[in-house]
Amino acid sequence: MTDQIAPKFRRVVTGHDTNGKAKVIIDDLIPNVSSGRPGQGAHVIWTTNELPVEFASDEVDKGARDIGTTIDGGTVFRIVEYGPGVSPRNHRTESIDYAVVISGEINMGLDDGAQVHLKAVDVLVQRGTIHNWENPGAEPCVIAFTLISSKPLEEVGWAVG
Repeated sequence: MTDQIAPKFRRVVTGHDTNGKAKVIIDDLIPNVSSGRPGQGAHVIWTTNELPVEFASDEVDKGARDIGTTIDGGTVFRIVEYGPGVSPRNHRTESIDYAVVISGEINMGLDDGAQVHLKAVDVLVQRGTIHNWENPGAEPCVIAFTLISSKPLEEVGWAVG
């Protein structure tokens, strides 16, 4: 696997016409692909800058922009592919992350050294904890993530670090 995975996921996004009727505004192969480390690639599907979400009549492609892992006060939906032997990267997001393993298998490592093995159709709710992803298998693992911004962890009394 290369550092950048090729667009292969179809994305269909709906919106409204000038009369308020539903319409498809995007139907494509997800163009925004990035890589944060060797053996990993991410497809940004859609993002928002606020909660609750406002729907604009002239919506621009919110998946076709460069972003960090999360958006303060917003949401991120992405599909990530982790190749065999992907380099682990301990990190924490200030968000609640809903994850569904689409295919393959992966280990989620926690900061205390614990490992949780996940496989296709397993779901995970990640609540602002330090973690990393390791794929010790022979096949890529694909996970769909929805990240929803949270309050800073210090505000709720959790030590960060």
